[in-house]
Amino acid sequence: MTEEATPMSIPAPPPAPPAPPAPPSEIAPSENISYRKARPPRYPPQAVRQRHEGEVVLRVLVGVDGKPKDIQVEKSSGFRELDRAAIDAAQTWVFNPGQKNGAAVEGWALVPFRFSLNDL
Repeated sequence: MTEEATPMSIPAPPPAPPAPPAPPSEIAPSENISYRKARPPRYPPQAVRQRHEGEVVLRVLVGVDGKPKDIQVEKSSGFRELDRAAIDAAQTWVFNPGQKNGAAVEGWALVPFRFSLNDL
């Protein structure tokens, strides 16, 4: 009596994982958060004495090197000294430049600054 060879079943390989999404072709410039912690805006003494608080939103033109090329007040705190302190701080920061097709490009970033006497 001869035994017939039975074919062995081989499990199918698992399906290949989906391909990762393509990186975006355009990335907007952004604030480098580490600089906000290292060089926060200085609360002006006059603003402290007069109990001024508020939020400033700056519009910063970030160059391909990450340095600010132009800084404008998008939304004022209502107090000139707070707006000025925010501008002075942002001038010293280095940002993450925008990217287009993998190359650094200049572009605008919005940067909020909150001045609160509770943070002193």
